[in-house]
Amino acid sequence: MKQRIITGGLGAAGFLFVLWLGGKWYAGLIALLATVGYAEFCRMGRIPWLSRWSVPGFLMVWSILFAGMTHEGTAASSFGLDVVLTGLVIFFLLMVISRNRTDIFRTAYLFSGALYIGFGFSYMIQMRWMTDGLLWSLFVLGVIWAGDTGAYFVGRKFGKRKLCPEISPNKTVEGSAGGLILSVIAGLSIASAIPALDWQSSLVLALLIAVAGQLGDLVESAIKRTTGVKDSGGLLPGHGGVLDRFDSLLFALLVIHLFRVV
Repeated sequence: MKQRIITGGLGAAGFLFVLWLGGKWYAGLIALLATVGYAEFCRMGRIPWLSRWSVPGFLMVWSILFAGMTHEGTAASSFGLDVVLTGLVIFFLLMVISRNRTDIFRTAYLFSGALYIGFGFSYMIQMRWMTDGLLWSLFVLGVIWAGDTGAYFVGRKFGKRKLCPEISPNKTVEGSAGGLILSVIAGLSIASAIPALDWQSSLVLALLIAVAGQLGDLVESAIKRTTGVKDSGGLLPGHGGVLDRFDSLLFALLVIHLFRVV
């Protein structure tokens, strides 16, 4: 517990400082996190992170990040789609070139991971570069981090009913409810500083982010259970790896993006 708190506190402080700096510093940090995250994803699938199979995935992740940094609106979407289609062609060609040593399941695993990690981290950069981007970033981070904290401590203290034991045996209904409540409180508190948000919109958005964040946590738990690993990595003592720490945020950002598009 002590190690978890120390790592979490120092990590959060460092991340928030770079978030405040913004610009190339923040973009560089996100690119580094995305790279480590995809390496962890390869590791979970028992695929060497530096191999003919994983390199196209890294190139996809970096290209998606580049699209988010250098393009806006429909131009970013168009460039991102080109990256996705190019990556798909390359992954399929690898199956032929490797004479089926890379099968369709490994191809699908690496391709989906590149999309998930690439777009998730790319939206973190795009959000920071919006009008009032620092406040928006703090809003989303506050909702996610408050939800994680609430779910962890409420679950430890009051958790009795299992939420989804087949995927994550330690998560409880009580912990989930506690996380949602704390997420909404944090969201409403931070949103008061964002001119574009009234309290009704803040409430709906905080709930959407909180629910999406918990689903993102379960998604990564499902991947880890399928691949037979406990943590995505060991970079953050007491927390696991980069994906263990950012799983909720990545999924929430994907959902927010879809919500904005629809």
